[in-house]
Amino acid sequence: MKRIVAGIVAHVDAGKTTLSEALLYRTGEIRKLGRVDHGDAFLDTNTLEKARGITIFAHQALVEHGQLALTLLDTPGHVDFAAETERVLTVLDYAILVVSGTDGVQGHTETLWRLLARYHVPTFIFVNKCDAAGFDRDAVLRQLRKRLSDAVVPLPSMDVRQHDGKSASAATVEFGDMVEDIATLDEQAMDEYLDMGSVTLGRVRQMIADRELFPVYFGSALKLDGVDDLLDGMETYTQEPHWPEGFQAKVFKIAHDGQRNRLTWLRVTGGCLKAKEIVSGNDPDGTAMQHAADETQWHEKIDQVRVYNGARFETVTELPAGAVCAVTGLTRTFPGAGLGSELDAGAPALQPVLTYTVLPAGAGATEAKESASPVNNGGSASDGDRSSGSGADDGEDDVPQVPAVRPTFDDLTLHKVLTALRELEDEDPLLHVVWVSRLEEIHIQLMGAVQLEIIQQTLAERFGLHVDFGAGSILYRETITAPIEGVGHFEPLRHYAEAHILLEPGEPGSGVTVSSAVSENDLDRNWQRLILTHLTEREHLGVLIGAPLTDIRMTLVAGKAHLKHTEGGDFRQATYRAIRQGLMEAHAGVTGHPSTPVEERPDTSKPGNCRVLEPWYRFTLEVPSAMIGRAMSDIQRMSGTFDTPADDGEYATVTGSAPVSEMRDYAMEVSQYTHGHGRFSATFGGYRPCHDENLVIRDAHYDPESDLDNTPDSVFCAHGAGYPVKWYKVPEFAHVDYAQ
Repeated sequence: MKRIVAGIVAHVDAGKTTLSEALLYRTGEIRKLGRVDHGDAFLDTNTLEKARGITIFAHQALVEHGQLALTLLDTPGHVDFAAETERVLTVLDYAILVVSGTDGVQGHTETLWRLLARYHVPTFIFVNKCDAAGFDRDAVLRQLRKRLSDAVVPLPSMDVRQHDGKSASAATVEFGDMVEDIATLDEQAMDEYLDMGSVTLGRVRQMIADRELFPVYFGSALKLDGVDDLLDGMETYTQEPHWPEGFQAKVFKIAHDGQRNRLTWLRVTGGCLKAKEIVSGNDPDGTAMQHAADETQWHEKIDQVRVYNGARFETVTELPAGAVCAVTGLTRTFPGAGLGSELDAGAPALQPVLTYTVLPAGAGATEAKESASPVNNGGSASDGDRSSGSGADDGEDDVPQVPAVRPTFDDLTLHKVLTALRELEDEDPLLHVVWVSRLEEIHIQLMGAVQLEIIQQTLAERFGLHVDFGAGSILYRETITAPIEGVGHFEPLRHYAEAHILLEPGEPGSGVTVSSAVSENDLDRNWQRLILTHLTEREHLGVLIGAPLTDIRMTLVAGKAHLKHTEGGDFRQATYRAIRQGLMEAHAGVTGHPSTPVEERPDTSKPGNCRVLEPWYRFTLEVPSAMIGRAMSDIQRMSGTFDTPADDGEYATVTGSAPVSEMRDYAMEVSQYTHGHGRFSATFGGYRPCHDENLVIRDAHYDPESDLDNTPDSVFCAHGAGYPVKWYKVPEFAHVDYAQ
């Protein structure tokens, strides 16, 4: 029996869950076909999914067809829940990409295709709704080859059950007139074609596994047309991976069952998983400390091993490599974590770009806009604040503004809301729940409005908490453009620590990376390890608008401890202050390190070597050809860029990039001016320098020296008492010379 794990992915409403139902029905797993719109789909088990008729969470089902044992993972199709889909892609052997036969390749379809390529997932394509009026098989096939890949090919059916494994691989595939086109896709396939005039099944399987060939099937999942062909094709053209003997596993999801048990969903990628077994993994903050990776591992025991099939599950004692299951007992896992010898996954490609303030129930959208602070945890200004600042003196600035009263939670409710949100953040780390003490606000990061509604309903139904949300604002980031060595000193009475952190610009999209360049002869290894932990244990804020830092390298280059007085918390203070002191020097335009002495406070009225970054969308815009001029004008007005439009005479397609702050509501505008004939889709395209940096800085009203939780100043000791030293005077008082 060949064991395969396949995920079904699609643009919303393409028929993905309907195809899952059809596969389960045709293989005898269910006796009645469920419908998404009827709320009785086998895999949409959550009450919110049944109520809304959409898939929100990934679900597992088991299918057997001939010699194929298939584990199906149904994924969300809505773009707001694309992060859940991306996490599932990391554990797939194959993917089934569902494309609507009437709508063709849509914007989110191309996003999924890029993600499948990023994670190198072999892909079968199922064109659904082929029974609809106006369906044109040849036109859809041309579009698939144009928008996705030239290697999208309908494959012939074969009966491989009469062969054993070796003879089946040696059997030839009857491609007919297509054989030469297939052979050109792979060098070894071309050799077989030149030798035998055909291509073997083994070579075709390998081409699919290497993403050199993408089988496509046509049908209607609702009417069960083409479903058997897809099952036969997966039985014929897939191959089971080879797994290592030692235990390892990859976590792709965290959830909680009805009894609030924490479930860790994982794919066993080596060896055997047993109940009551002790497994190990890396702390998220410890992965950056390669020299001390062995000391950052945790060890926990697995209680139950559950194999789910829809809402039902079976408890087993052990599972072989290749299996998917949910386990209880693990408390330190996270999506993307590697267990055993499996490495942790990298940062996801899809990132939220909006941040919302959590407000008490009844605050309302209007009150939320009025009461929302212009600065959030990402240092961003709300759209209302941004648009109102024209910079012109029209006489209205002299009218005193009465600040709105911000709705607040009582202490007990605040604790309950934070606890509930932390549990949801455990399931989806991209929520990034933050308590901003200086504003006394809770902030969360989300992908869009639909996800916001789901969070609101989940808090009400699962935790009995009713909340509202303030107006969404853009999630900015900060970085630097030149290296600077920051100094932090913490020496109140009977405490001592000094740290020098070199801050350097990183590659775009690299996030924050840390390392040490200090000899253990100069600073003990345990202190170095502690400093590196402090560099990664929290988001460090920039000094322009208080936004989190990104695309920056932090290197420990010098430090000093005291044999008697240094404690662990001392280096936390010294490290935090060193980062902020360096950022303030960069804000003043200093490169490398400042010259001493400094007689007066440096000028920080300009950004200096600090920069504000903003999220950009990568978009695809399809409009009637007659409206292409309006579309290009809009993109230029929004400070965006675009490639040369493609025009087929009826519709023109524009692809490009633009700031999220300018384009976030553009989809509704497109629908209006094209009278519903235009289509707009956008995905996160990374962070770039802010196009209106001065306006963002002005509206943020952020004073880095007044942010006592992130102070750039240091503390020194004299005459038996500690005293503060301003950031620009710290180099004169430092006990260790600059390393650079």
